[in-house]
Amino acid sequence: MIEIHTVGAGGGSIARIDSGGALTVGPQSAGADPGPACYGKGTEITVTDANLALGRIRSDHFLGGAMNLHESASSTLINQLSEDMGIAPESVAMGVIRVVNSHMERAIRSISLERGYDPREFTLVPFGGAGPLHTCELAEELGIYSVFIPKYPGILSAFGVAISDIVKDYSRTIMIKDINLDHEQLVEEFAGMESIASDELIGENLDISKMKFKRFLDIRYIGQSFEITIDCPRLDRPADLMRAISSRFQRAHLQRFGYADKSEPIEIVNLRLRVMIEVKKPSNLPSPYVGTDPSNAIIREDSVHYREGPLNTTLYDRDLLLNGNEVHGPALIIQTDTTTVIPPKWSGVVDLYGNISLKLDKNKEKSGSNDY
Repeated sequence: MIEIHTVGAGGGSIARIDSGGALTVGPQSAGADPGPACYGKGTEITVTDANLALGRIRSDHFLGGAMNLHESASSTLINQLSEDMGIAPESVAMGVIRVVNSHMERAIRSISLERGYDPREFTLVPFGGAGPLHTCELAEELGIYSVFIPKYPGILSAFGVAISDIVKDYSRTIMIKDINLDHEQLVEEFAGMESIASDELIGENLDISKMKFKRFLDIRYIGQSFEITIDCPRLDRPADLMRAISSRFQRAHLQRFGYADKSEPIEIVNLRLRVMIEVKKPSNLPSPYVGTDPSNAIIREDSVHYREGPLNTTLYDRDLLLNGNEVHGPALIIQTDTTTVIPPKWSGVVDLYGNISLKLDKNKEKSGSNDY
């Protein structure tokens, strides 16, 4: 299993005024059919409509120009909402973006700060069609100064499934207290699980010569109702085994809950085994360095709305950006599966595999505007 924290913050999330007069976004979604108003059938304002109204999505380049967007449908609904709220249409659209960003910000904090991780120590990796539209502003709110845009963000999940390794997970409950730990029992239990895994993979006509094992332990303090999963130490050192297990558990418990008590007895609840067979990956040959000048990829310049207000923005064709090219905000990087919004104070460089690494200038003050 993969633990996934989800929020209703997609491109189809519907924006509306609640009973208290506040602007809300999601969790209701327009989906793909009828979809956002700009798709031609929807009757609700969505995050996609807001991005279109702000100029962050370009109707003449959506899906590589294969799909026409109805800008008038979006603008009509946003204008109606702006009259109800008594603010400019651009402020309504920017409000939708800020609300949906706040949903994503809370989600990231819940899986980072609340688990002992400082998001400022990480790089934010957006994916999906809408991810790169929001990633830089979201990173700023979290204090993250580094963003990594994959070459094809919109199909990253599908591509990952297509090339992912074959993985099987097994578990076995044993309930062994630390004072009763038997090194030989652990060896035998894991060996039995590995034998079962091998038989199953052979039955699926898979090449077990490429099979790799990884062992884990579910451990808790005696009396606790929950466990923490840690990597199992090497089993060829029986004299150091319990000390290594306890040390790893105490560190994990301290990180997760902010405390650890070495004097408390612990117990191993479950053994876990992960079996992996590596799948051959498609080759991705590096591109030669061509220099920092991205002028060959420029489409045109146009006005785009940011938190600072409308700014003259350079539009780039991502397919024409090459290894070493540098892009400075404000900019839009347009490709078939998504658009990357690079606000002021952000800049990026294309790597030898076509990915883009974006950085925020820490010396410049955080952007903001009282108008939005």
